[in-house]
Amino acid sequence: MLAALNPIAFHLGPIQVHWYGIFIASAVVIAVTLAVREGKRRGIDPDDIYDMILWALPAAIIAARLYYVGFEWSYYSQHLNQIIAVWDGGIAVYGSLIGAGLVVYFFCRSRFIPVWLMLDVAAPTVIMAQGIGRWGNFMNQEAFGQVTSLSFLQGLHLPHWLIAQMFINGAYRQPTFLFESTWDILGFIFLMSLRHQKGWFKQGEIFLGYVMWYSFGRFFIEGMRTDSLMLFADIRVSQLLSVILFIGAIIIVIYRRRLGNQIPMYLDGDPFRKKAQVAKNKE
Repeated sequence: MLAALNPIAFHLGPIQVHWYGIFIASAVVIAVTLAVREGKRRGIDPDDIYDMILWALPAAIIAARLYYVGFEWSYYSQHLNQIIAVWDGGIAVYGSLIGAGLVVYFFCRSRFIPVWLMLDVAAPTVIMAQGIGRWGNFMNQEAFGQVTSLSFLQGLHLPHWLIAQMFINGAYRQPTFLFESTWDILGFIFLMSLRHQKGWFKQGEIFLGYVMWYSFGRFFIEGMRTDSLMLFADIRVSQLLSVILFIGAIIIVIYRRRLGNQIPMYLDGDPFRKKAQVAKNKE
């Protein structure tokens, strides 16, 4: 049997560079690049996106860690020195979305950018980044599922190196990181394929579509995991939050649709900024 993969990619002197961080950083770079390209089409200045990321990224990491530590306080209260050890894993996706979402809201309000439009531009790239980031969990041998058999994993036609990495604590585990990564990438393809369809989406609906897609898949995948954050003895935090977000997103879509033409279409972008950009280009 192949040995487990080393979570440390390389060393820079005394500094250990973890694969976890490489995957997260790569996901962020790709996401920002795609968001900037789409933002230009919708009338959002690239500098605004870069400025927003400078605030949103640290907020997302801090909120993700605080979210995780908060629900695992019984452990971290006895190991305070490990609270900042994010390179070993232990950040919660929903926590990062809450932290980044708050920054996006206040940043857009301060720059007079339509909040829903910015969320729409970012949503497909965010779910893509989540899909890439799950491979950091793979390298750390975390976010895995229940005990399974070697024959089950082989039946999924997985490569040997991936199966070997799923041998954790003396048993083979279901690759729930792979299930979620696959679901996220499919969501990215789905949203990217449809968002430019003329007359389909009002501003905010691509983001709400992302919320529904991600929360739906996360509910079922979370039920397969063995390392879930628990609210009470038998209630998984992420499953409860997934149900709330899925239902909430549907209600918001229905409510905003009833407002009719008061809600601009996604492809209309920010008309005021588009006019300003055209005027600037003519100078």
